[in-house]
Amino acid sequence: MNLSPALKEAYTKEHLSARDAQRLAEFIAWGPIVFQTSRLMVKFGILDLLRDNVDGLTQQEIADKTDLSLYAVKVLTEGSLSIGTVLLDPETDRFSLSKTGWFLLTDPATRANMDFNHDVNYEGWFKLEESLLEGRPAGLEHFGNWPTVYEGLSQLPPPVEKSWFGFDLFYSDLSFDEALRIVFDSGQTESLVDVGGNTGRWALRCVDYNDKVRVTIMDLPQQLEMMRAQTAGKKGADRIEGYGINLLDRSSKFPEGRHFDAIWMSQFLDCFAEDEILSILTRAAAAMDEKTRLYIMETFWDRQRFEPGALCLTMTSLYFTAIANGNSKMYHSECMERLVEQAGMKVERIYDNLGQGHSIMVCKLETDYQTS
Repeated sequence: MNLSPALKEAYTKEHLSARDAQRLAEFIAWGPIVFQTSRLMVKFGILDLLRDNVDGLTQQEIADKTDLSLYAVKVLTEGSLSIGTVLLDPETDRFSLSKTGWFLLTDPATRANMDFNHDVNYEGWFKLEESLLEGRPAGLEHFGNWPTVYEGLSQLPPPVEKSWFGFDLFYSDLSFDEALRIVFDSGQTESLVDVGGNTGRWALRCVDYNDKVRVTIMDLPQQLEMMRAQTAGKKGADRIEGYGINLLDRSSKFPEGRHFDAIWMSQFLDCFAEDEILSILTRAAAAMDEKTRLYIMETFWDRQRFEPGALCLTMTSLYFTAIANGNSKMYHSECMERLVEQAGMKVERIYDNLGQGHSIMVCKLETDYQTS
């Protein structure tokens, strides 16, 4: 199994002493309250105060500045000592911000993850066991009676929708500048299919970057309505069109009778089970010719430069289990390459370390593969 150097170091040998391992086991057992305590230390502004007061603050001073009760401040700050987000000077009884607390407060990825987990996942993960045993997103039920979260995105409560898109777009947007160069700088891409184009952010970036390209967004009809609303009046929107499709319907086809220079799938295939991915890739291959390139941009957990990236991705897999659809995950790159080959293509090149841990697989038809 492929592992990046950082993951090989982290995942193939024991690093903890027995005492440290015992503490981590307890940390896991108390994980839900560790999360909520830390979230409220951010929400109530306590970590902000500690960052801005380099000499630290007493519990009473924190209470005075936040309008929280002294009791609330005591349980939160003392819990945070054990969590590791604050430090205590026993001579002055002043609390200060730790390095972990600083990252919790200021790292944009951590903040996006925290909002996503609280607003979208927290209640639903209570049904993770049910989801795993039944192969369905049982945790989605408290939002609505949809088979997957994607049919319900436009109907989620506003705070939930905001956190969902904040999480999704944070990761993709950071990779777009590098991705645009990979897709367009050859000068050969003037027609592009954006599969699962969502709100049209990538399509808008494409038509802004290249004044010749025409983009066809393939997505569910309700998602195309959101896309049209988001792109209306924007520069290049006249070169963006929608193509309504449910790709879970295995009889549905990519647009026929047209040549496309590029087929783009960004953070898309992780929304499907392996057999569904194979079906989608097979239909994509049928729409390709020898000049077409398929670009698969994903955050493959095995290709992460740093171990925290893999942690975020393997945990995100369980969001797919309990909330999104019940059967997909963040994939290992070898799994995706195998599916590409089974669909009649081969991986021409892989670009790694784009943005916040993305890779792009560039795929082309096998020379002996005949489209139908």
